[in-house]
Amino acid sequence: MFSYADKLRAVELYFKYGKKASRVVQELGYPSTRQLRRWARIIQAGGVLPESVPRKPRYTSEQKRAAVEHYLNHGCCQAFTRRSLGYPSDWLLNRWLDELHPGKRRLISVVQNHHAPFDTEVKRQAVRELCTRSESAREVAQKVGVRREVLYKWKNELIGDEAYRSMRKNKDPSFQEERDTLLDEVARLQQQIRRQQMELDILKKAEELIKKDPGISVQSLTNREKTQVADAFRNTCSLTELLSILQLARSSYFYHRAALFAADKYAEVRTVLVEVFNSNYRCYGYRRLHAMLRYEGMRLSEKVVRRLMAEEQLVVSRSRRRRYSSYCGEIGPAPDNLLARDFTAGAPNQKWLTDITEFQLPSGKVWLSPVVDCFDGKVVSWSVGTRLDAELANTMLDGAISTLKPGERPVIHSDRGGHYRWPGWLTRVNAAGLIRSMSRKGCSPDNAACEGFFGRLKTEMYYGREWSGITLDSFMLHLDAYIRWYNERRIKLSLGAVSPAMYRQQLGIR
Repeated sequence: MFSYADKLRAVELYFKYGKKASRVVQELGYPSTRQLRRWARIIQAGGVLPESVPRKPRYTSEQKRAAVEHYLNHGCCQAFTRRSLGYPSDWLLNRWLDELHPGKRRLISVVQNHHAPFDTEVKRQAVRELCTRSESAREVAQKVGVRREVLYKWKNELIGDEAYRSMRKNKDPSFQEERDTLLDEVARLQQQIRRQQMELDILKKAEELIKKDPGISVQSLTNREKTQVADAFRNTCSLTELLSILQLARSSYFYHRAALFAADKYAEVRTVLVEVFNSNYRCYGYRRLHAMLRYEGMRLSEKVVRRLMAEEQLVVSRSRRRRYSSYCGEIGPAPDNLLARDFTAGAPNQKWLTDITEFQLPSGKVWLSPVVDCFDGKVVSWSVGTRLDAELANTMLDGAISTLKPGERPVIHSDRGGHYRWPGWLTRVNAAGLIRSMSRKGCSPDNAACEGFFGRLKTEMYYGREWSGITLDSFMLHLDAYIRWYNERRIKLSLGAVSPAMYRQQLGIR
């Protein structure tokens, strides 16, 4: 079932994940937790995993030949052979007969059918066919699997000879009329059963093809969906019968069939849509994708973009995670909240926002400390590290201060975390002439614009992705690349569907 390399890979992940078998099975999809632990015990004991286990035959060739010879030499009775030897089953014995003595089983089965027991209902049905037959009695007997004499014996036991002759020779018109009426009723019931079976098959096919919920009816299907179902049954049923069951006009069927097989006029749009979605961290909704398509010269309505996204299964992943808090308690007087939740600015470097967020990975933790400009949401400076210390915040602040022009003294707003009250931070703020502003205690909406940046970052780059096997250094490179893409390429509808860098370039700001 599994190759030797697959087994070694599973055992390596088992020890790597701290002997958590369920996690390995969830990631690889194989094997069972019990089988994985057994492989691990073999490896720990210094053994070698078996590549494959040959299946041992249940019966030897001598036992096979002995059973066949006993069957042929003792009246060709399967039950007697099975009771005498204790093996095999009837199916296995028949297979051995076909293998060692081809053609014997067919001749023997005909003889055994003569002695096979028949239920009373089977006898009644056979006699009924004998009395109303249109072919010879020998042909009726062959269908049942008995001799002609046995068939007539059943007839004498059940109805007698006199009743049989009256049924066969009765030429009374009323009898013939009643017989024809019954035959017509049987044909009508068979047609009704066939129609109901077709309706059931159609509904099952609709659930499979169109992904409809169980319990649907034919009336709930659209004409295009009915056309798809009808095409699936064209090889087994007539078109007239299918359209009658589906309650679909013939003209509507051919109209929708031509539309289904016509060339997709959105084929090029689909390709560009998927490429834009995948190249932008799979985070763009239909509004941003609609704006990007307009840049490409493709003018479509937002409804068409939403429909194409649904057909191509372009879904933005969403998740909620616990947020990191850097609040360490009141260690000194805090400045007033100067922004008062007004995160708008008329020019760059007037209002800055900062905070720290945490990323939990299988290999450890990473922290990000950015400075966000309220003018256009650009990340002015950022620092990424594996330690939550003063250097993380101070390095970010030094990078932001280096971008200021002479005379610029922005307000830098933060929460009440201890990173923004340490002496190193305060010294840098005072030396650059920055104006401090802090949120109220435990009130994250006071820094909503920065929190929104963290939410977009984690939704688009972090959540919904598999980070197992990624080192901390590699993740920090991913994070740095995302922020650069966020500044230079990610479009914002509030800026007119352009990125912060493009927006500043349009305004002539450097």
